Amino acid sequence: MPETPEGLLARLEALGLETRTVTHPPVFTVAESRELRGTLEGGHSKNLFLRPARKAPGEDARPHLLAVLQEDRQVSVNALARAAGAGRVEMAPAEDLMALLGVIPGSVTPFGMVNAPPGAVRVVLDAGLMRDHSWVHFHPLANNMTTAIRPAGLLRFLESLGHRPEVLEIPAPGG
Repeated sequence: MPETPEGLLARLEALGLETRTVTHPPVFTVAESRELRGTLEGGHSKNLFLRPARKAPGEDARPHLLAVLQEDRQVSVNALARAAGAGRVEMAPAEDLMALLGVIPGSVTPFGMVNAPPGAVRVVLDAGLMRDHSWVHFHPLANNMTTAIRPAGLLRFLESLGHRPEVLEIPAPGG
């Protein structure tokens, strides 16, 4: 069974991580999130869940890629994959989201890594998002809530799960 939002929040608390969670109507897009966010100051994200494109004969299986980007970041998926050294990728289907992150479309979040076996998903975090904000905001596995966490706390949480998050300078379009 995938972790629940309540279980996730309890894990964060058990690690002694400072968080703030608010409940709101479900949101499925960055635009909907902007309309409801009110005074949630800090960095907000868009999250892309990508799977390896068809592998070549003899090529080892590659992990999925969760790219956590600043919400207004414009990026080519191909340029992102190149910058991350991920090879060719494509958008992962909803079945992969549920199987690996335990979430449905519209709820993609780095907190979903709580459900991913170590090595099955690489998580790449936008350096600007992590560097430029004292708080970053993500859905705690459900898109009717938003949880703020300090960037260092997010890294610590991911590492506590056995994941090795990568902070990456994301190239601008055409870059």
